[in-house]
This record gives sequence, C-alpha cells and structure tokens, in this order.
Amino acid sequence: MRLRHGGTASTWCFALHLASTDEYQDAILPTSGIAGTPEDTFDCACGLYLTDPGI
Repeated sequence: MRLRHGGTASTWCFALHLASTDEYQDAILPTSGIAGTPEDTFDCACGLYLTDPGI
C-alpha cells in the first residue's frame, strides 16, 4: 500500500501494489471516494487483503 498526500493533513489517497505487474494501482475508498483519512485507507486495504465482507 502506498499513501499519497491529498492536500490537507486529513486527506490522503492510496494505491495498492500489484505483484503481477509490479506496479501500483490507485484505489477507491468505499466510504469517501478517492481520498480519506489515513485510517480509512488502511482499513480499506486490510479489508481487501483479509477479505472483509463489508468492503
């Protein structure tokens, strides 16, 4: 996972690493579009990798 600053202290975007292509792909948060808090991005990434049914 890679975080990218979105302009304010509480706005961040994130991308997930794709091992198959060795590149990062921007991800969309289920709660707030493409930007959110660092906690939102981490929760989403963990949910995707740990198969959280709520994500």
